[in-house]
Amino acid sequence: METLQKVFKTFADPTRVRALALLEQQELAVQELMDVLGMAQSRVSRHLAILREAGLLRDRRDGTYVFYRFAVPEAGPWRDAWELVRASLQHDATRERDVAALGQVMQARAARTRSFFDAVGPEWDALRKVFNDDALRARAISRLVDPGLTVVDVGTGTGILAAELARLGLRVVAVDHSMRMIDAARSKFAAEHLEGIELRHGEAGALPLADREVDAALAHMVLQHLPSPGEAIREMARCVRCGGAVVVVDFVRHEHEWMRQELGVTWLGFEQTEVESWFRDAHLEPPLIQIYAGASASRDLPGTFIASARRSES
Repeated sequence: METLQKVFKTFADPTRVRALALLEQQELAVQELMDVLGMAQSRVSRHLAILREAGLLRDRRDGTYVFYRFAVPEAGPWRDAWELVRASLQHDATRERDVAALGQVMQARAARTRSFFDAVGPEWDALRKVFNDDALRARAISRLVDPGLTVVDVGTGTGILAAELARLGLRVVAVDHSMRMIDAARSKFAAEHLEGIELRHGEAGALPLADREVDAALAHMVLQHLPSPGEAIREMARCVRCGGAVVVVDFVRHEHEWMRQELGVTWLGFEQTEVESWFRDAHLEPPLIQIYAGASASRDLPGTFIASARRSES
């Protein structure tokens, strides 16, 4: 009875229900929740504290930011009650407005990154040297498919990796959300007389590819720039054929705030458990994840990881 009373009391407040519905859909910071809910920080923080005390939230620190997500219980009264609440929200007008506002928040995340890359353009080739990532690219390529097959290079930038894949004999679909980056990549491919590369404009969270169109998908140092990395992993899995590979290269969790200003990143790396959960949610096989120490002669860099998995045959 005590648990039931707590469940009813928690879900009786419409603001807490709205917050949980949003945090089930996306991991959000307090300011982002404030923007969606249209409420002051003190009010939002108070409700988050109640939900956290109830064990319904998980939080993680990303530099100076704290992000929250709804950890939906797997079973029991909390799960049963939330299923009922969720069903009642399907045609709720307030919920529809929240979803629209959440879309604007996520678009703002993406716009910050897009603006950075539109401003940088071809200069990215010089900036990216801080990654010291030639070895990482080679390791990532080794996880891919045999020559002659088709690979999507998600977040291709100026096309450095796409060019390397094409030289290996792979057909490449190079995708980026920045038209300036695409123009720079197109110039690079033309100058080197590279064939077998198709450039497409689009978002990592909504890849311009059909289901199972490619044999493998690669995202090299891309997730850290995205508004929703898990969504990108799901999209990569969607467009890969059964048995095809999904490969991701990025930084492990770190505290290098300078990367936000100098490299336009949204996230300060990722925990291995986060990456594993994204692969699992995308219905990929358990990923092989290898972590490498940071290596740069000029900057103190965090460690990196390569995660790869196959799309199951089912």
